[in-house]
Amino acid sequence: MSDPKPRTAFQPTDGLSYDPSEERYWDQAALEKETRRVFDVCNGCRLCFKYCDAFPTLFKALDEPARDGDVAKLGAPEIRKVEDSCFQCKLCEVQCPYTPRDKHEFALDFPKLMHRARAVRAREEGFSLRDRVLGNPDGAARLARLSFGLANLANSLPPHRWFLEKVLGIHRKKLLPAFARRTFERWARRSGRTAKGPGGEAVLFPGCYVNGNEPGIGRDTVEVLERNGVDLRCTTGLACCGMPAWERGDLERLRSQAREILERLVPYVAKGAKVLVLNPTCAMVMRREWALLLEPADRPAAAALAEAIRDPSEFLMQESRLRAIPSGKPEGPIAYHIPCHLRTQGVGFKGRDLLRQALGVPVTLVQECSGHDGTYAMTVEGFEPSQRIGKKAFDGMREAAAPVWVSDCPLAALQFAQHAGRKPLHPMTVLARAYRGEGIAP
Repeated sequence: MSDPKPRTAFQPTDGLSYDPSEERYWDQAALEKETRRVFDVCNGCRLCFKYCDAFPTLFKALDEPARDGDVAKLGAPEIRKVEDSCFQCKLCEVQCPYTPRDKHEFALDFPKLMHRARAVRAREEGFSLRDRVLGNPDGAARLARLSFGLANLANSLPPHRWFLEKVLGIHRKKLLPAFARRTFERWARRSGRTAKGPGGEAVLFPGCYVNGNEPGIGRDTVEVLERNGVDLRCTTGLACCGMPAWERGDLERLRSQAREILERLVPYVAKGAKVLVLNPTCAMVMRREWALLLEPADRPAAAALAEAIRDPSEFLMQESRLRAIPSGKPEGPIAYHIPCHLRTQGVGFKGRDLLRQALGVPVTLVQECSGHDGTYAMTVEGFEPSQRIGKKAFDGMREAAAPVWVSDCPLAALQFAQHAGRKPLHPMTVLARAYRGEGIAP
């Protein structure tokens, strides 16, 4: 019998792990070995040069004459700079030909590797005050509501913004989302939509942003679904999906919040309901990340939930539930931005397709990253790069010359509002306004 084929330099090392339940996941030496292997693959490919700053930073370091493409000559500061430049848009994983999703032998998942690096670092160095504040949006929203509107006022005042920049590293010029005085969950409870309990065709997961900042998107979604005859349920006590915490390497907070969500949503899934997730980032982490991040005991429930998750537009298209055609129409075409975290779920362009079918107007698709990416654009170090990275998206929306802009991501909408001069609407808001016969204004 011939000897097995030897491992090439590009194949996984024994340090490969994307599962934090494995001991080697947390081993610094194993992480470094795998990091250099992945950097070597990326340097030879360079397909992802145009996304975040992580790849240009890596390629520039390796192109220096002293290194001449040798990843072994990268020092710890250079590696860390690459890791810090990744903001988890995941577009590189969407485009990469070497991923586990494609069953390639290289088993390369650059975003997961960068998350691993951040988690290992957080375990060694701990969390800063900024990490704890930005990683806990539910807590920030609760405090804001207790201020009876003073938090929104303070966020508009230069002295307070200077304070936030110096103490928390939140850029003083960043347009911050306003906090709602009444959450979506409170509205759903008062309107009787949480009284039915598990069952129905679908249950809504608004996410912490819609719940605490823009509950109107949630109300519009409920209206659209109910007008199309969907037996929709709402529930209370839903925590943040954990992505803001995981951005900072806080695995324990993510797991704790995920457990709360599973406790509330699995009874609906068990009765056959789909889980409609409003924020693409929440859907992405619950659908594609939890399966490896949660404790082993929670993974079967997470897998069942993942199978049930749908974007609202995806649900209406896949389940053929678009039954009521709106009477109102936008005056002209629509420019539709598809968020990165919706693309990484691999469900196609359902928001675009839904708007075309329901409204009968041309829809121009813009696939570039907005650059916001969670809390990255809020930070001192991320504010400027986020504008530069998002410029292609800003230009694409402008060039569409459409009176109505749309995006499924409310944080991307903030980015467009600040840097492109117009705030896109959520697809459900566009449809709700059309059903109500209101003007579909920017």
